[in-house]
Amino acid sequence: MSTEIHDSARQDWLDELRTTLTSEFAAQTSRLTELTADTGDPAEDHTRAPMIAATRQSLEQITGALNRLADGRYGSCEKCGRDIPRERLEVLPHARFCVPCQQRHAR
Repeated sequence: MSTEIHDSARQDWLDELRTTLTSEFAAQTSRLTELTADTGDPAEDHTRAPMIAATRQSLEQITGALNRLADGRYGSCEKCGRDIPRERLEVLPHARFCVPCQQRHAR
């Protein structure tokens, strides 16, 4: 495959990923708005707190991925600088580390 075709295919994939992440950001923002709406029931506040925290974390991860896409760092490990395999990014689009660095980071 020529470099031009490879670059074009990668750009198409990144454009599609950006669209998907942007849609997911909008959905998570809407979810957060719903979760933080005051229902007047204090018992619901307690049960919604973990969902709110998880939604906020998801928004942070999506924002990070979109920022890395915008500045050309997407797909590079933040620890070692090597490429993160596309297969990993397809499963975990907000991945910041390659698998070996993630394993060391998790310890």
